[in-house]
Amino acid sequence: MLRLRTKTPPEWTEVVLSNLDEFLVDHAACERKASATALKLVSHYSDRTALVRELIPFAQEELEHYAQVMKIILERELETRPDEKDPYVGALMKLVQRGPEQYFLDRLLVLAIVEARGCERFGMVAEALEPGPLKDFYTDITRSEARHHGLFVRLAKEYFAPEVVQTRLDELLDAEADIVQALPLRPAVH
Repeated sequence: MLRLRTKTPPEWTEVVLSNLDEFLVDHAACERKASATALKLVSHYSDRTALVRELIPFAQEELEHYAQVMKIILERELETRPDEKDPYVGALMKLVQRGPEQYFLDRLLVLAIVEARGCERFGMVAEALEPGPLKDFYTDITRSEARHHGLFVRLAKEYFAPEVVQTRLDELLDAEADIVQALPLRPAVH
């Protein structure tokens, strides 16, 4: 289990619940981007069998989550919007080092961290919602995200020594904590 260095403040949940429609639209975009990112990695690293084997089902699951969120959005008669830059993911991506192997390792670990933060936040939303279908949906999503962040760390350890993975993961987790604390609270997953 990946341990984030800082917790999302409870005020974030208040922002989300007061702008739930906006949060849902952002959530859909995040799920679609996660699926697309996984498929891009599969395409780019098609010679890495373990990665291909693991990320195709991951991409399918994320696409299913996208479909589920879109169903909620359509039922609420909301409109989606063009993709926007995610300041959280953008800040994390600036930490990715260059060089083929370092880039590969950092991409896997950044994805693990993004999934871990999503898991934490979906759990906060699930806990705050009134009993019903939306609460059930976010409870299920939280369980799924918990599996996902572990997947990326396991993949990193498939291709790199565990101590190398842990050292770099610790560096990225420390940096991620600073990023989270510096960003304003908004009705978005990240």
